[in-house]
Amino acid sequence: MMLVLAAQQDQNAWTAAAPRYVDFASMWDGRWYNIVAVAGYPAELPLTDDGHTAENAWAFLPVYPLVVRTVMILTGAEWAVAAVAVSVLAGFGAALVTYRLFREHLDAGTALFGVVIFSVAPVAPVFQVAYAESLHLLLLSLALLLLVRRRYGLLMPVVVVMGFTRPSALAFALLLGLHLLVRIVRRDREPFASGELPLVIGATLLSGLVGLAWPAVAWAVTGSVTAYTDTELAWRSVYIGYQHLIPFTPWFQGFEWWFGRPLGWIGVILLVAGFAVALTSRPVRMLGLEVRLWLAAYALYLLAVFFPQSSTFRLLVPFFPFAGAIAVPRSRVYRTTVVMGSIALQWLWLLVAWRVDGYDWTPP
Repeated sequence: MMLVLAAQQDQNAWTAAAPRYVDFASMWDGRWYNIVAVAGYPAELPLTDDGHTAENAWAFLPVYPLVVRTVMILTGAEWAVAAVAVSVLAGFGAALVTYRLFREHLDAGTALFGVVIFSVAPVAPVFQVAYAESLHLLLLSLALLLLVRRRYGLLMPVVVVMGFTRPSALAFALLLGLHLLVRIVRRDREPFASGELPLVIGATLLSGLVGLAWPAVAWAVTGSVTAYTDTELAWRSVYIGYQHLIPFTPWFQGFEWWFGRPLGWIGVILLVAGFAVALTSRPVRMLGLEVRLWLAAYALYLLAVFFPQSSTFRLLVPFFPFAGAIAVPRSRVYRTTVVMGSIALQWLWLLVAWRVDGYDWTPP
């Protein structure tokens, strides 16, 4: 699909007409990661003509471009080749770890089909482009597996690296906090092993600190306490103008922009209600409590800070455990329909979000 679209791609801001596969797979945010890899982060925030913070590299965390830069140095490969290779290999690793995660609560056949759904999901093409999603998913699936297995000591370094790969550490801190409360309430049924309690507390605090660390780094380098949030807000300014970040308002602002009021607000409420129902469904309950807590924590995080637009579909990738729940029904007709429908939606996502069509306002 990527090759077909690349052959038909017109000249654009990132590539010439009919670019190579690796160049086509390195467009959009791939250029920002490239900038970070070769030039780092700006010491002064760039400003728009009216004095607001402009889009800049501080929105992109450093682990993925650092890994790609290391591969470039070790192999001599150019950015596009190294970036795509890292993403593809990390995606394979994430699929393997996801299978292990699913096997904690699902039988082998269901777990394996869950990995099939994971691999052909509507936004699965993002696993082969110059984005940090594959690497983040590898780390996230590993972190969840370690949590399920109560390997809290090994979990902590994974949380640190993950938190500097994609913004997720605050959501994971919420997960760990909820997990700690559950362990305390259920301590008669599952008592803490020797040394476990301080490890859980330490992992929770560490994840929270990591979640706050990148905004602090941006502040220290630029001198602006709001450098990171102002940078993130620059991307939504084309929709609603420059505004302050008020938690739990972006989805209402976004749905109002897309659908008007009160229809947009009703849509958000229905979306939240539908998600809550999904979390209590039998297939999702089969995934285990820790996975369900992650789904809830990440959903709350998205609801608090993210503005819904075309890249939101990519931001749903950390909900990947839902693939295990979707895999539970065993009907061949159902499973075939799910796979074919997912591949069709891949085409839709690529056509709407990845392919550049003139002045394109639907970034992936």
